[in-house]
Amino acid sequence: MNTLESNHDRDDRAAGVLLGAACGDALGVPYEFAARLSEEEVPAMVGGGLGPYAPGEYSDDTQMAVCIAESLRDHDDPRSGPALEQTARAFLTWRRDGATDIGAQTARVLGDTERALADDGAGETGAAEAMTRLSARMFGAGERSAGNGSLMRTAPLALAHLDDRHQLAETVRVYSLLTHGDPLAAQACVLWCEAIRQAVVDGSDEGPRSGLDLLESHDRDTWAGHLAEAEDSPPRAFAPNGFVVRALQAAWSAIAHTPVEAGDRNRYAAPVWAAVRAGDDTDTVAAIAGALVGARWGRSAVPEEYLAAVHGWPGYQADGLAKLAGEIVRRHGG
Repeated sequence: MNTLESNHDRDDRAAGVLLGAACGDALGVPYEFAARLSEEEVPAMVGGGLGPYAPGEYSDDTQMAVCIAESLRDHDDPRSGPALEQTARAFLTWRRDGATDIGAQTARVLGDTERALADDGAGETGAAEAMTRLSARMFGAGERSAGNGSLMRTAPLALAHLDDRHQLAETVRVYSLLTHGDPLAAQACVLWCEAIRQAVVDGSDEGPRSGLDLLESHDRDTWAGHLAEAEDSPPRAFAPNGFVVRALQAAWSAIAHTPVEAGDRNRYAAPVWAAVRAGDDTDTVAAIAGALVGARWGRSAVPEEYLAAVHGWPGYQADGLAKLAGEIVRRHGG
């Protein structure tokens, strides 16, 4: 393969991250917290769900991912104060103007942040600083803080660190902590984003095991066990899946139990259908799985009917999401 072909393939896989997540999200929307589909039923972008959504419309999973992606497009250093502040402010704007659905934990943190900023008459408190502090306070108080809401949105970060896995891991932790103070959430995001990064770079199918060494040594065996459970059990075994560990397990199980080859017509769709069939939080599990499957196989593997239909806040369609992915990669030297 020559350099031109190699670059084209990587660009295709980079676009597949955002498109794969958004299409998975839109496929899962109609079935969220509804009766689980049978193994014979094929998910479709028919809309409805908790929104209710239009056919092909993605939900909070992709809406929040777009907030992060636009900040990555606009800033050289994802962990800089301005980049984090733009992301946090975008989350708050989304909550007020665009949220068609929002998880309880995320809603609590964003609502508390709005009130903290309103109480700061001098305007000296940054949104990102307040958000992270309030998220940590929830965790410190023993409240549930390991939902799947950061895992569902952090895939774009992989595109900003294609050549540095250690920087990616550090960035992912910072962005997870904006709303999820439990280290488990950050660990899940590190594993999944590293799997995405590696898939974009070289088409790897190693998955989240590739990131185990990025975790603290005392966490690696625990997560290796979680991944082994996912590889041994079908996706439906991990419902309910609002807990971040079970959401990751459901998504990885769907991929691991749906082997596909490069020539398979449904190499993107089949694993994502399996994620939807896991049941419970279907849009989130399918968005998580879709980001990794899209990273592996690229935009070119996503069915044209999905690309024609997918859309959502604040006005993106397939071409816009692909362009956004490309802008992130170019800005960050990937």
